[in-house]
Amino acid sequence: MIVYLLCGITVAIAFVQAVLYIRMAKKMTVKANIPATVPKTAFRVGLISAIGPALGVFIVMVGLMTSIGGPMAWQRLSIIGAAPTELTAATLGAEAAGAELGGAGFTLKVMAVSWFVMALNGAGWLVVTGLFTPALENLRTKMSGGDSKWLVVMSGACSLGIFGYLDVNEIGKGWGNAAAVAGGIIGMAILEKFVAKKVPKIREYNLGIAMIIGMLFAIIYDMAVGA
Repeated sequence: MIVYLLCGITVAIAFVQAVLYIRMAKKMTVKANIPATVPKTAFRVGLISAIGPALGVFIVMVGLMTSIGGPMAWQRLSIIGAAPTELTAATLGAEAAGAELGGAGFTLKVMAVSWFVMALNGAGWLVVTGLFTPALENLRTKMSGGDSKWLVVMSGACSLGIFGYLDVNEIGKGWGNAAAVAGGIIGMAILEKFVAKKVPKIREYNLGIAMIIGMLFAIIYDMAVGA
């Protein structure tokens, strides 16, 4: 229970940050004279799009709880959300202490080492983000030259590069992952080209629906291979 209370402090801070960001966004919409419907739509889109990733994190968290305990699994995945990364860090920590994660020799001391490695792994991201985000924002502004249209194009190109990089890594992991990527791409193309033209409002949920379609493709492939 003590560990749950200690981990709960970090989770509570993350929750408070989310509330503060929402408040800050509302204030900014007023200053920028943005219609009230825009932030509501953005919030709804983000909520729907988060369902797919949240389900994936929840499933992995259940497995992670058996190895590193419920409190730490809850805390780490509440602030990081990258389940594979956390699992890798916990495994490396256990191996560094001369044991197997959740296996023979996984004592309380070994689990503490795994916890420490997970915390240290996440700390690097926080330090880099805190130190370099303002400088990167200034760099982005200089590269765009103050042109809002060029800034949109550049941001879109960066997003394509990031998601393309992530997709390539997933495709390399096997046919099941490739099926998920292909399903997401096909689903997004159909939704954007055909469905959204007839029902424009569904465009808000395209990303979330495409994620679900990708997962269904992966499930179908796994079932077919298993059969």
